Amino acid sequence: MGKRSVSGKIFGAIARAVARTPAPLMRLVAGEPIVRDGLTLDLQVQFMMKLFVTQDGAIPSIPRMRRDTDTMGSWLAQRDTRPGLSVESLQLDGPAGVIPARLYRPHMLNISAPALVFFHGGGYVIGSLESHDLPCRRLALDAGCIVVAVDYRLAPEHPFPAGIEDSIAAFRQVGLRAAELGIDASRIAVGGDSAGGGISAVVAQVTRSDAIAPCFQMLWAPWVDLSCRRRSHNAFAQGFFLDTAHLQWYCGHYLPQPSDALDPRASPMLGDVCGVAPAAVLVAGFDPLHDEGEAYAQKLREAGVPVLLRHYTGLTHPFINIAGSVKAASTAFDEASAILRRAFSDDKASPAAHVDSPSLQVVRHG
Repeated sequence: MGKRSVSGKIFGAIARAVARTPAPLMRLVAGEPIVRDGLTLDLQVQFMMKLFVTQDGAIPSIPRMRRDTDTMGSWLAQRDTRPGLSVESLQLDGPAGVIPARLYRPHMLNISAPALVFFHGGGYVIGSLESHDLPCRRLALDAGCIVVAVDYRLAPEHPFPAGIEDSIAAFRQVGLRAAELGIDASRIAVGGDSAGGGISAVVAQVTRSDAIAPCFQMLWAPWVDLSCRRRSHNAFAQGFFLDTAHLQWYCGHYLPQPSDALDPRASPMLGDVCGVAPAAVLVAGFDPLHDEGEAYAQKLREAGVPVLLRHYTGLTHPFINIAGSVKAASTAFDEASAILRRAFSDDKASPAAHVDSPSLQVVRHG
């Protein structure tokens, strides 16, 4: 084991221990509650930001960001010790060759099991199978499904639309190989966080008329519109993990031309959503992407697509990777798992049955 992995484990253990600090001491260190737009930042999140987040605005090099994301992605994630999960490498055919993937299979599942094709976040520039390994393990166990995590190509080495093309091809490959992989082809969902949520929305749009189309979309804090800045971009421009400067930096590396942001494959907000799969959209209150997540849920509703919008008012972007240590994020993760379980359940005519209607259901969590 290398020095970097050892130090990463040490710092991860420190971060998890810090997250267990008694609330009165957290408040003493964190200072006065942070309130924006009538929302109060979660105390645990504010405390961790105070200790671990620098405010100098500097963006590290791409190699450094990728290393840090892979290392720190597991620091506050769930560390499930339950037995009964097999993890295997998978190769999927893509437009430029092999697309690496990782398949998580709970032992309890029968043949012909439901599956979630998962796309990691990272602004299309960072993130990997490693950065989201622990959330994928937990999702498989808690939602009772196979999870196929896709290692799509990243910018700037592979700018738009390379990663999107990989992701569409990967979903179609999972569908074509469903029997081989022990997957029920009628119960394959798509999901991901941040950029991965945007990718999931694109895949759902592009493949809606395929013989094997997504049955559900699970969108965690999705980045669905690269073409404009909404009010939340300004309200939470700096100081809440994801800065507006980072979003611009990601776009600069990802899009060959600024006009590419108008392509629905880059900004699914601009695409046609009629007939796409039912969806759950989970947004954080203190997130520059908050408003576009809500707007996308509204767009789905207006197109007659059943959609559930859950608003975690005290959380920041992202929150899928901190659910092992931050209580509010753990609640969000557990609810996402429960939504997936219901979408996959056998005692219904379609996944939409558990979203109930094309109306927009909004649930707020303080």
